Amino acid sequence: MIALRIPLLLTALAAVLSSHAQRKVIAGPIDAFTTDELGKIYVLHGDVIALYDATGHSWLRNSVKTFGRITNIDAYYSLKPMVFSQEQGQLAVLDNTLSIQGSVFNLPRNGFPQVVLVCMSVQNSFWFFDQQNQGLIRVDGQLRKQADTGRLDQLLGITPMPIAMQEFDSRLYLNDPKNGILVFDLFGTYVKTIPIIGAKSFEVRDRVVYYFQDGKAFVYDMISFAIEEIPISEDLRADALEVRIEHGHAYVRSADRIVIEPLPGER
Repeated sequence: MIALRIPLLLTALAAVLSSHAQRKVIAGPIDAFTTDELGKIYVLHGDVIALYDATGHSWLRNSVKTFGRITNIDAYYSLKPMVFSQEQGQLAVLDNTLSIQGSVFNLPRNGFPQVVLVCMSVQNSFWFFDQQNQGLIRVDGQLRKQADTGRLDQLLGITPMPIAMQEFDSRLYLNDPKNGILVFDLFGTYVKTIPIIGAKSFEVRDRVVYYFQDGKAFVYDMISFAIEEIPISEDLRADALEVRIEHGHAYVRSADRIVIEPLPGER
């Protein structure tokens, strides 16, 4: 019996060592990060934004000292990330050198004093979540209103407390950990609620939603409604604050680093 176990243990050990050998690490400290569909990584620490590729190599960084503390980064458009400072109420789009492109928008001065979440939309537009009015607003590149959901507490009978949102394929996904992921079309019409409760972070890719919940990563299939756990190395789970998935790799953020490792079957 012992003789039979030894090869199995050796196989398991070899798999762990192989995974660790293929890891790439981005050293921190790290305040926040996001990825785009090309696998590029946008890393924020203080007022410095750095761009990395999927091997952990950085070739670009910049500082936005006068902008205020960045609370949202959205890489909807590759190499044109959006940054938002909730405290300052400021919004800007960066160019491919991570410098501010055009003007910085001061949202309170433009009639949006209580915006707490922002994300990019198609045609250089933006989505706002207005906490005071409990609604979503879509505006164009000059902050002219294009769509308005009205008060979601009256429309849906709940008081949403979203922590993140993302547009993908003409749908806006609003993550409210207490109530699920609320889905809207480009006109602000409510479509459905995806029953994912308690997600600390999420991302939509193709027909699936990847999300991080209770220290584990999962994928939700929007066609079959099936949920599967995504295997993340045991030694990364304890300190994980966020997980993103791109091109068969897991990007696992802790307070002091991001570890990029291939998922099983992708090595």
